[in-house]
Order: sequence, then C-alpha cells, then structure tokens
Amino acid sequence: MKILVTGTSGQLALSLAERAKGKANIVLVGRPDLDLEDLATFAPVLKSVAPDMVINAAAHTGVDQQEDEPQRAFRINAEAPAELARLTRLAGIPIIQVSTDYVFDGKAAQPYSETDMPNPQTVYGRSKLAGEEAVRAGNPDHLVVRTAWVVSRHGRNFVKTMLRLSATRDRLQVVADQFGNPTEARDLADGLLAAAASWRKQGGFPQGLYHLAGQGRANWFELATHVFTVSASLGGPSALAEPVGSEQWPAKAARPANSQLSSDAFARDFSYRAGEWRERVGGLVTELVGSSNR
Repeated sequence: MKILVTGTSGQLALSLAERAKGKANIVLVGRPDLDLEDLATFAPVLKSVAPDMVINAAAHTGVDQQEDEPQRAFRINAEAPAELARLTRLAGIPIIQVSTDYVFDGKAAQPYSETDMPNPQTVYGRSKLAGEEAVRAGNPDHLVVRTAWVVSRHGRNFVKTMLRLSATRDRLQVVADQFGNPTEARDLADGLLAAAASWRKQGGFPQGLYHLAGQGRANWFELATHVFTVSASLGGPSALAEPVGSEQWPAKAARPANSQLSSDAFARDFSYRAGEWRERVGGLVTELVGSSNR
C-alpha cells in the first residue's frame, strides 16, 4: 500500500516513515514539490506518486504567529486540505486529515468526544476546523483524526524544549492550569497505519471523525517534572519545575484550559490505543538523553 504523506520534516510525517516499515510504502512529499501555499503543485505530485491513500500530516502550527497572519493560516490549514480532498476524490482514493484539540474552547470538565461541539478560540483552531469541514465535504472517503500535545524525537516539541532549557537553567516556570493528553508521535503514526490497514481490509472507514491521543491526563508542569525526573535518573539535564498559572505567560492566542480527548471510539473501531503518557514520555526521554550522551 502506497501512502503519500504531506511534509518531510514534521514529527508525524517522519514517525510515519519510521513506523511503516513492513506495513506500507510511505512517500514523504514537501516543499518545493508539494507546497501547501501553492495549490497548483498538488495535482502533478499526486499523478507522479499515484498513491493508494493520502495522509495530510502537514500544517501551519505557529499558534501565536497565525493571529497576525490569518490568511496564510487558512490557506495552509483549510484551502490546502480542500484541494487535497477534491483531488483524492477524483482519483478515487481516501484521505486522512490530521487535526487538533484546538477546535474546542477548553471549557469542558471532561475529555472531549467526537460528538462535542467545536468552538475554536484562535485563528489556528478556526483554520483547522475549516480544514476538517473541507475534507468532509470534498471526499466522502475520508478520515479526520484529532490529536493533541504531540512529542517525539523529531522536530520541535515540549519534551525537547524542556531538555534543552534545563541544560542551562536550574529552575523553569511551567504552566500548571492547562490539561491535556501528551501523545508520542510514533503512537499516533501507529494508529493512523492501523486505520489505513482497516480501510484496505474493510473497503472503507466506519465513521469519518475520531480522536487519538495518549492515555492519561497531565498538565504542562506535570509533564515537565516527569521529563526532568527521568532525565536526571540517566545523568541528563534537569531543572526544578515551578508551577505557575497561564496568566503569568500571556500569549496572543489563548490556549485551551482542557485539551483532553477521549480516544474510545478509535479504540473500538480500530482496536488500537496510544500508550500511557508517562511510559511513552519516559521512553522518549531515555532515547533522547542516551543519544546525546553517545
């Protein structure tokens, strides 16, 4: 099975390429061949690669930056998925669109399910929701998968930032009133590959919208503390995390206070759950610290 994945340097794209060995032929395509800001580049790439499926793993994720450039955000996060959905429908192949917890306002007390009403509070969230809607409208053979708090050994993410900062600082203030599900990118990749395999076997997806995130709730302070504890046990960089409220870290784009996603529907339909966040983050830190010590 040949799967075209948008992006060549993102956490999910690289994790898909890593985890697909023996399961699927992943073709990573990004700039300049496929440029999400240049819709005219899409058709030639699809014709050249001739994939059995497309996973749109690329996006404009600069949450604060997008508040100043909404047109670019909607171009990349909404118009590009719309064109990919149109082209994949014409080609008779499915598309998987990766989305975000930012489509919710974060005010719920419990984890969000697929039936909860989106209410994005940022340009990023609104553009990603528009992308979801465009894919649903553009190709009936689709899957929209929302995820949250993705970390990995690739690219830039919270775990790598904490390790980098703790190498030169003894104390770090970390927000303690925003909650979510830390998700290892390889778990997300495995879930998408399970969905792709199910589609091939069943000839379709059971439903079009799912949540897939790591198991267990954490706030950023708890996540940072776990990173530092594991790193210190391995002789790696560590700092004292000090909990602070989000009001002490003002930003242009408001972060959801609750980003928790329920992944029960995905587990039911694809027999797959992402790992427990403490175990997965501990393994990631062990990998990162070990590679830096070599």
